Amino acid sequence: MAKRDMNAMMKKRMSATQQASELQTSDEAYQQLFQKQVPKEETSQGELPIDHLHKFFTADIGFKPYPLEKLKAFAEQLREEGLLVKIIVRPMVGGEDYEILSGHNRVSAAKLAGWETIGAEIVDADDDRAIVIATSTNLIQRQNLSIIERGKAYKALLDAKNRQGARTDKESGTSGENRQRYSARKLVAEFFGVSEYEIRKAAKLTQLIPALADVLENAPKRMNLACADLVADYDAESQEAFAEMFQIEGVALNKEAMKHIVKQCPPPTAQKQAIFAAWREARAKREQQMSAPPKKLTFERKRFAPYLESLGGDAEVERLFLEFLQGLAAQKSASATKN
Repeated sequence: MAKRDMNAMMKKRMSATQQASELQTSDEAYQQLFQKQVPKEETSQGELPIDHLHKFFTADIGFKPYPLEKLKAFAEQLREEGLLVKIIVRPMVGGEDYEILSGHNRVSAAKLAGWETIGAEIVDADDDRAIVIATSTNLIQRQNLSIIERGKAYKALLDAKNRQGARTDKESGTSGENRQRYSARKLVAEFFGVSEYEIRKAAKLTQLIPALADVLENAPKRMNLACADLVADYDAESQEAFAEMFQIEGVALNKEAMKHIVKQCPPPTAQKQAIFAAWREARAKREQQMSAPPKKLTFERKRFAPYLESLGGDAEVERLFLEFLQGLAAQKSASATKN
């Protein structure tokens, strides 16, 4: 068999495996998170008009599209090799349109490649299963997701699971909201191989307003995770004060300043001017500390090495040095008295 034919056959096998794994992975996640079997409806496949496809809108799952240059390279790959893995969609009510569950970048690249249709796997999924399909494969396959993207995906899954818990409690006449939330985090953490702390931290950061989320993702030296976690405790209106800070060129928040702001202006709500005042206080205090003389004097040890052994160590050198300075000060004082 020719090498080209062999490569083509291997790609087909790999694409078939990946196609199966996308739905299989999401179905496994659905069964674990919702503790019920995937509905038995059969899926169908077909070529769908690209202009009948719509971005996922059932929940805010946070995934950002590839940058344009990467999409262009993807489009060129599609022209050369065709679509290796079909997108996954579900029918929209009352029409011939579809909601994309998996494959947004494939659709965008296909548009750039000039395609009018694209191969799709069509599933009849409810909202819960749609959210799982839309999040699970990305969380597992895309290692470069930002913490905000992961946080929104986790939050969408947790919200769906908690809605299921609310429905169950309503039907049974009981209230288990706190227990249900704990259970949801635990199930999501176990499936995706992360800690509940990571999920809680990432989901909390989705409370940042867009301007601050952008700073965290694209300029982490200006606002690190520790500061972002504290800022996320404030409501959206209060966060606008921090967004205005970052409009000043070169401004960065450190944890010490952020703790001072939190102490002076406890979340969740604070006046913008109060936050600015606390920030200026923290900066002034920091500048004062930086300009103050150091609390300790340091010397190059190697310059004192020849004397340390005979003098009995560091403590003896320090004592002798203090005696020398005291004697020098006394001489200067006596000289000033004579003059």
